[in-house]
Amino acid sequence: MKNTLRYIISLGLAGGLIWYVFKDINLAQMMDRFVQADWKWIVLSCLFLLAAHITRAWRWNMLMEPLGYSPSLTDSTIAVLTGYFANYIVPRMGEVTRCGTLNRLEDVPVNRSFGTVVAERIFDVIVLILLIGLNFLLEFDRLSTFFTELVQSKTGAKSDSQPLWWLAGLAVLLLAAAIMLFRNEAIQQKLLNNSLIAKILDFGKGMLDGLLSIKNLRHPGLFILSTLMIWVLYFLVSYVLFFCIPETSNLGPLAGLTLLVVGAIGMTAPTQGGIGAYHLLVGNVMVLYGLTKADGITLATFIHGAQMLFMLIVGALAFVVVLLKKPRNAHHEATPPLQPKR
Repeated sequence: MKNTLRYIISLGLAGGLIWYVFKDINLAQMMDRFVQADWKWIVLSCLFLLAAHITRAWRWNMLMEPLGYSPSLTDSTIAVLTGYFANYIVPRMGEVTRCGTLNRLEDVPVNRSFGTVVAERIFDVIVLILLIGLNFLLEFDRLSTFFTELVQSKTGAKSDSQPLWWLAGLAVLLLAAAIMLFRNEAIQQKLLNNSLIAKILDFGKGMLDGLLSIKNLRHPGLFILSTLMIWVLYFLVSYVLFFCIPETSNLGPLAGLTLLVVGAIGMTAPTQGGIGAYHLLVGNVMVLYGLTKADGITLATFIHGAQMLFMLIVGALAFVVVLLKKPRNAHHEATPPLQPKR
């Protein structure tokens, strides 16, 4: 009942966001633009997306190697594809499906592979945080203007102050207050006993442990390279689609970086494949680059729709392969785990 209720709420949230985004959009006009699009760029985008998932499978194998497991790149890629396919059906089911698929294909225990997926996500979160920082650094004037106008439209204020400067100052004050509080042992102990703060600290410790786990890898340089490759490919997946329609063909790499960051945040929403949230965020942020809101939503729909359709087709094919392929009956004998480097 709990899972059913969660699914219904997620579906309802996606539906509500889609209605809100498209309520003022001329859908017939949007479909005409899709028909007139240059589809060779869509094919190239799909190839970049497939390459990103193959690279993710390669990186995943690196994380399982210290545990003594060496699944084939083909089986790991199939597992990754079925995971993304599952995410479009039931949010947050991708990781479990991915590990269950690899267990069926390679007999890798789910609990061991799931731990590597968590570590992998930690590295992705770190890269996303770095990209957010880089995006604000390179596009500070544009983003600050956007947030200024947003605040003024919501509050009616006419101030020329820049909200991002206020937020930066507030962050510095909060950091200074936190340092002063933690120098007081009594306050420090009281804060550590708070369940919310304890969870935040545990999460931070988990991220640090995941980051430090790279020292146990046989090829840490290749792991870092594969991580960079994944995000460069994600950037190219969206960027090449700018050239599909005339309204977005003049957008540059910085617009692509903003789309990558905002789109990645939208995809984390608790809806099937980020549906609704992706369209809302990307559609609005593209106004910064001279597009109308309608053109921004059209671009978001084009990018998200192309990716979703491709992943549903490829993921479904991968799922069929899993069903047809004979599972391993014998227990997988793991090779001895690698010893941590001293």
